[in-house]
Amino acid sequence: MSNPGDGPEQHQAPLIEHLIELRSRLLRAVVAVLVIFLGLYAFANDIYLFVAQPLMALLPEGSQMIATEVASPFLAPFKLTLVAAVFIAVPYVLHQAWAFVAPGLYDNEKALAIPILASSVLLFYAGAAFAYYAVFPLLFEFFTQTGPENVTVMTDINAYLNFVLKLFFAFGMAFEIPIATFLLIASGATTVESLSKKRPYVVLGCFVVGMLLTPPDVISQSLLAIPMYLLYEVGLLFGRLARRKKERREVEDDS
Repeated sequence: MSNPGDGPEQHQAPLIEHLIELRSRLLRAVVAVLVIFLGLYAFANDIYLFVAQPLMALLPEGSQMIATEVASPFLAPFKLTLVAAVFIAVPYVLHQAWAFVAPGLYDNEKALAIPILASSVLLFYAGAAFAYYAVFPLLFEFFTQTGPENVTVMTDINAYLNFVLKLFFAFGMAFEIPIATFLLIASGATTVESLSKKRPYVVLGCFVVGMLLTPPDVISQSLLAIPMYLLYEVGLLFGRLARRKKERREVEDDS
């Protein structure tokens, strides 16, 4: 029999408290991004020059980057600085998300979630760094040397920014494959053996994703697809290690 004091107001109270906490966490995340953005804005042009360096270093003599729109000299560095602020604030934003959901998790779930979150952030950063230091030099060298002889390369700064941000995001997400593979195995949704048998389809899928997420050239597609497949194998390796650890723990519990 229900307590007469358990009215709709009392049932709604926990929901309201959760919504208030969610608003607080979101506000903290937004403030963190804005604070970092304000700190970086004075260096907006320097940040843009840093991101544009892989292309500028390969431009033919007499070529330069240009702005074809009136507001591009302001908007392109502004946009990049905002993206950089979000990029830097990701650990704090994830910490706020973790603080919101952690009270509802079991201890074993917390023990698994913390390394997964940390690994996800590091892998995303690693993917962006791989794109900048390994992919961009090869890609831009190919683009700047394959054009017609009488065509002068003068890339628009806004078009270049959209191009590299797309690649940063594509490689950052691609480097999350080990996490996704591990979670599929750990959750029981699939097995290491099943995923191992699907290698030919995975290879094909990696190149299809590379084709969709990168510019329409074989070099950039391969530079994304090959690391994706290697990271898939890394995920399988960690899945095997986790399964052996689980089996060892079960044997110890039975003995």
